[in-house]
Amino acid sequence: MKIGTIDIGTNSMRLLIAEYVNNKIENRNKYINTTRIGQGVDKDGYITKEVMDRNLKALKEFSDICKEQNCDAVYCMGTSALRDSKNGQEFVKKAKEMANIDVKIICGDEESNLGFLGVLEGTEGDKKDNILVIDIGGGSTEFVLGNEEGINFCKSENVGALRMTEKFITTDPISEEDFNQMNYFIENTISSTLEILKNKKISKLVGIGGAITSVSAMNQQLEVYSMEKVHNSEVTKKDIEKILQNLKKMTLNDKKTIKGLQPKRADIITAGVTILNIIMEKLEFEKIMISEYDNLEGLICQNSKKMS
Repeated sequence: MKIGTIDIGTNSMRLLIAEYVNNKIENRNKYINTTRIGQGVDKDGYITKEVMDRNLKALKEFSDICKEQNCDAVYCMGTSALRDSKNGQEFVKKAKEMANIDVKIICGDEESNLGFLGVLEGTEGDKKDNILVIDIGGGSTEFVLGNEEGINFCKSENVGALRMTEKFITTDPISEEDFNQMNYFIENTISSTLEILKNKKISKLVGIGGAITSVSAMNQQLEVYSMEKVHNSEVTKKDIEKILQNLKKMTLNDKKTIKGLQPKRADIITAGVTILNIIMEKLEFEKIMISEYDNLEGLICQNSKKMS
């Protein structure tokens, strides 16, 4: 059967259309629209009318694509920004009215679980070893540790690329003062989670989400983004440090010309890479594997297994 899954993330809205055949996901196609539903939510607590209208329009477009491609089912989740906003349910109601889409606002743990399920689906070979999946989104970062037998730790932290950019970055390029304040805040916020993880057996790190896949694409200097080239690629701690040092010196216009980086992500990439750099440093890992299978694939797996 053909299934559509939609993720209304803090920074971007994404659609996956794929076929689920014999418990396997095949013929994946992904669409992305940088809709920024989380714009201003951390500061004001509300999704503005302009932002809501922009996201409803994008959701209707995704709904139309699902109809055109004859999807048998469509599932939609809302994450960090919709969780945090005081008018998230208003968006859910309008989404049903305007796009005929049922949006389910999921908690941080469920977001983590879906990301992990997606990663396992895209992992080849032995799945018995403990994998730590890190998902750096626009509003939050999810940590989930487990293997094919299940999850034994998960935590969602309110540090994300868009949230940190809005909170700390006031100059272009970023000032040393802004960077240090942001770095300190991120370290302080996630330190207890990282301390717990340091005492657990982790065989490998796997990264998902737009910030992390962008790091791989930048590292490979991809002229055109390729899911195949990004999936299962590796990025070292040294690569991440080098990318971060370059980003700190660059203006927004300079960042928009970086090979492998979507121009619409340019303003928040420094914060995203900073979060990743801190995680790698504190966990003392020298490399991270990148997965193009994430919570969208996880949502297909979860719902298809319920139906079968």
